[in-house]
Amino acid sequence: MDFNHSDERRMLQETLHRYLSDNYGVEQRAASVAHSQGYSEKVWGDFAELGVIGALFEEADGGFGGSGFDIAVVFEELGRFACVEPLMASGVMAGRLLSALGSDEQKALIGDVIAGQLKVVPALEEPQSRYDLDAVETTAEQVDGGYRLNGTKSVVMGGPSADKLIVSARCADGLMLFVLDANANGVERYSYPNLDGYHASDVALVNVEVRSTAVLGASEAVLPALEAARAAGVTALCAEAVGAMEAAKDLTAEYLRVRTQFGRALGKFQALQHRMSTVLIEIEQARSALINVAGHLSAEPFLRDKHVSAAKNLIGRVAQLVCEESIQLHGGIGMTEEYALGHHAKRLMMIDHQLGDVDYHLERFVGVMQSEAAQERA
Repeated sequence: MDFNHSDERRMLQETLHRYLSDNYGVEQRAASVAHSQGYSEKVWGDFAELGVIGALFEEADGGFGGSGFDIAVVFEELGRFACVEPLMASGVMAGRLLSALGSDEQKALIGDVIAGQLKVVPALEEPQSRYDLDAVETTAEQVDGGYRLNGTKSVVMGGPSADKLIVSARCADGLMLFVLDANANGVERYSYPNLDGYHASDVALVNVEVRSTAVLGASEAVLPALEAARAAGVTALCAEAVGAMEAAKDLTAEYLRVRTQFGRALGKFQALQHRMSTVLIEIEQARSALINVAGHLSAEPFLRDKHVSAAKNLIGRVAQLVCEESIQLHGGIGMTEEYALGHHAKRLMMIDHQLGDVDYHLERFVGVMQSEAAQERA
């Protein structure tokens, strides 16, 4: 099987790499982190103009990509430069939900997302949910002409800059999704920067009234669509992690090349060479897991979810090793604010906790495999 990128994906990767190399240095990243909404309007507009957002959507939705490998190409470069713009929440997960479940009017929002004029983010997790998409206590009470929403959503990535939210809630008919304005009456956002510089919000919904046209998809289709959107989000996070690990590895290798001790470059010491060799091997294993999950993103749900959990678990464990080795080989400089390695390490730590950590996905993988074994016995 040929794992080389197509010409179109290679052009996209080169274009994005060149743009970020020229425009997304330490100062620009710091400016995005310091922004009250956690992103740069100029960078976001440039992403739209370069086709980066469009690459995350299928042609039927007005994009020119949307496959697992298209997502991987974009997010590996974003990870390599520790880019904090909320592209995964709006361009991947919310976009998948709108595409899979949206009415014609709701799908029309995708064009504005691709153009960089609208940011739609999912508000799915709750304080008690622990990554379980079905553990929803937010309520949707049916009223004349629509619904009344009450509840709390936690750690909504991209929440401070969102124009619209996709909110999960439970009503008499089961689990439902709603598209609502982020500034609607009764929507209260409490925003903050995370450890890695990404901005998030806790969202309180207090008697938020929406019309029936705000419902996103039929109730029985919601959970499968959420699982598919999470699979795409995990693929993006795995690619971002691989990019961040590659950047950490390159920084460490360069440091060992130029830093001297006892009259010799650190890279000349065999013990340190062995440790770097382990890092290189583990990153290649992580890349293989990324290729695997990207290639199975459009597979049937059982097969897709097995590879999603396997990749997220493995990449989370590899990321911890890469962070520990890179920081230890650097010494004190490794976690200074002015040096890029610390930002990559913090981002890798937070990636592990997004959309399921290593323990959650290990349990999920075991559950999927047990279900497979039970079906084979039957």
